[in-house]
Amino acid sequence: MVNPLMPGATIGIIGGGQLGRMLTMSAKKMGFQVGVLDPAENCPTAQIADWHILADYDDVLALEEMARRSDVVTYEFENVNVEALAAITEQVPVPQGTDLLAITQDRLLEKSFLEANNIVIAPYSTIISPTDIQEAIESIGYPCVLKTTRGGYDGKGQYVLKDMTDLAPSMNLLRSGTCELEAWIPFEKELSVIVAGNGQEFTTFPIVENIHRNNILYQTIAPANILPDVANEIARIAKVIAKAVNLHGVLAIELFLTESGSIYVNELAPRPHNSGHYSIEACNMSQFDAHIRGICGWPLGEVKLLSSAIMVNILGEELEKSYQQIMKQPQWQFHFYGKEEAKAGRKMGHVTITTDDIEKTKKEIDATNVWKIS
Repeated sequence: MVNPLMPGATIGIIGGGQLGRMLTMSAKKMGFQVGVLDPAENCPTAQIADWHILADYDDVLALEEMARRSDVVTYEFENVNVEALAAITEQVPVPQGTDLLAITQDRLLEKSFLEANNIVIAPYSTIISPTDIQEAIESIGYPCVLKTTRGGYDGKGQYVLKDMTDLAPSMNLLRSGTCELEAWIPFEKELSVIVAGNGQEFTTFPIVENIHRNNILYQTIAPANILPDVANEIARIAKVIAKAVNLHGVLAIELFLTESGSIYVNELAPRPHNSGHYSIEACNMSQFDAHIRGICGWPLGEVKLLSSAIMVNILGEELEKSYQQIMKQPQWQFHFYGKEEAKAGRKMGHVTITTDDIEKTKKEIDATNVWKIS
């Protein structure tokens, strides 16, 4: 994009979930109009956007309508059809492009991209048939993880193999197509970082620690309690990746940190990320602000952490109990996404708590009994 977009222009968002909703809030704060394309009639983004195209994400005619009505188009999740998106890139700027989307939709392409940029990843093998698994295990060893190459989130599409007894049940994943088997990294901490770009400059958010329960993000702690050298290296890795894809908008990078201080990149997400929600209250610029700035060609500047914080997800089974905390916790920042149906394991909202004492705040969260350890 040669000329930056100014207030009054229209941003089209493909995908109407909570990420699109929070992108819309940032965009409207900056004076933009927002349209959304999503197949759900009352999706979280449509509730606050200026207009809504009710269609599937791969509906080319609907995407062409969005292109006609928008000055720039972005997406809030990576399962957008690459070919369908490519069909509108001549009609309207799509600053994130389709290359990054294609890379992050296929785990093997993603690993090849990371290796080409000298980024350390876990040892892995391509798995096409059951015999490939046995050969791969001989070199990789146990424990290891079998993953589908496409799709999968919150732990779906993967199976941990601890010994030979896990071989048979893991084969079910091969029915979905080619898989990859990767070594299990004995990590001390799961970390992530958001990097933002506008094609000219790149900036990183603080590195955070992520705690998962049942493969779903439970808590994000900002900043992560890591050595400065580790933080500097992760920021360097983030900028290498951002420059390699000429990043416009934000990209999330999930990493493992081992006890010896080794860093492995696990996964990329070409959009705002659950672990970046804390930035709304805790930083001078949120990940959603940075994404809108990046795709509109605005300067980014330096991201600063204004306060330590803990972000906690609110899942469907925790929703009613979380409501009870609204009157009890005036210092907590509650975000609810407007989803019509609360299902177990479904992200219905989140809470961000800015704090000077992370450990004390963790105890306060536990004491509510909203988030019970299962």
